[in-house]
Amino acid sequence: MIEELLPGLYKVEIPLPRSPLKALNSYVIKGKDRFLIVDTAMNREECMIPTLSALQKLDIDLNKADFFITHLHADHAGLVGVLATDTSKVYFNKTEASFISFQPKPDYWKEHFVFYAANGFPEDEMQRVWQGHPGYRYSSRRRVEFTTMVEGDEIEIGDYLFRCVETPGHSPGHMCLYEASKKILVCGDHILFDITPNITHWEQLDNSLNHYLTNLEKVHKLDVDLLLPGHRRLMSDHRKRINELQEHHRNRLDEALSALENGGKTAWEVAPYITWDIEFNSWQEFPSVQKFFAIGETIAHLDYLVLQGKARKDTKNHKTLYSLS
Repeated sequence: MIEELLPGLYKVEIPLPRSPLKALNSYVIKGKDRFLIVDTAMNREECMIPTLSALQKLDIDLNKADFFITHLHADHAGLVGVLATDTSKVYFNKTEASFISFQPKPDYWKEHFVFYAANGFPEDEMQRVWQGHPGYRYSSRRRVEFTTMVEGDEIEIGDYLFRCVETPGHSPGHMCLYEASKKILVCGDHILFDITPNITHWEQLDNSLNHYLTNLEKVHKLDVDLLLPGHRRLMSDHRKRINELQEHHRNRLDEALSALENGGKTAWEVAPYITWDIEFNSWQEFPSVQKFFAIGETIAHLDYLVLQGKARKDTKNHKTLYSLS
């Protein structure tokens, strides 16, 4: 689905089959001589075909197209290796460019799973995650050369002048684009309306939830009339939504803290105490990949409680245990 939001600025909705996210909001900005495409969907045929169809309808010449990728997740970056040409610039945050090339790295995933096992994730569940994790299955298979961006860098395209705003939390180097004169914030997965962004543990980011909450405050100060998120609805009142997201995480922190009242637990043991917005009746019914995402978010909240001094973290028998301070 294509929608013109403002002159020369289009939203392209790309389906994400069998994903709870449902679709990606990609944005296309037309300039005089170049085009800018913000985020691409997963590297799979079910995403590529509607993407190419939409770009053709918008009369986009990929030889004149540049890309801005808000963050490393496959549902935002997977197709950039297919779509980018030798004449394309791929704008990407410097933090994530330092450790990822959008090519699968088995050692990275192996180390990732060892970490989750230490937090209680069972081996049989892990095997199913390996088979179904979208980041492993649908990332770009082609090495991508980046034009790296940092806070304050600008991208001018047509009548739009976007400034880069660093917003780590959802990912280690997540980056938004802010158009001050038109009061537009392209926010990737930093702010979502119908769902809450997943805030998980990242080895490259010291306390991801702390960064995320800090960067919600950062964009709260911006003057915004149009918010362009990576998924679901577009809205204008970003400050109201930020307040709701802050309350959501306060509630989740309270649930995690309550789970520790009767003794130390791994993140796997804490997760069933958390309220998850997913269409299953019990923790046992969750698909393994969704359990994987939930455990990552549980770890992020438990680590935040440790940072606050409300919980402690210890290692026992090669397992990470959290308990009340």
